[in-house]
Amino acid sequence: MTEKNILVSEDKSKLDIDFIYNFLSQSYWGKGREREAVLKSISNSLCFGIYDNDRQIGFARVVTDYTYFAYLFDVFIIDPYRGNGYSKKLLRYIFDNDKLSSIKKWMLTTTDAHGLYKKFGFTELSSPEKIMEWVVNKK
Repeated sequence: MTEKNILVSEDKSKLDIDFIYNFLSQSYWGKGREREAVLKSISNSLCFGIYDNDRQIGFARVVTDYTYFAYLFDVFIIDPYRGNGYSKKLLRYIFDNDKLSSIKKWMLTTTDAHGLYKKFGFTELSSPEKIMEWVVNKK
């Protein structure tokens, strides 16, 4: 598991859909997601995989207009690879990506990774009273 074997790519053909679905459907933020929903979200997002040789070890996706705004979703590195800087490598690749170079506002939600994202410049909302949400519970 040397650094030279680690690759970050936005090539969707390299993504291991079963791997992503299995992780997300068991994660605290995606528990119970249906496979079709995961496929649709991947189809409609700019996606990034991180690989040790050809084995996918993590994932992230960005929903964006490619001009002003981007929302970072579903960032993860699997357990055996955590603590080795791979999440930082994945995020650096995303934030340095030419397709996203004009983005002025990035957003994300996290329960437990505030320290990681603060290293990249994320902060708590400066004006939370301006942010609204609508959580639709359609069955």
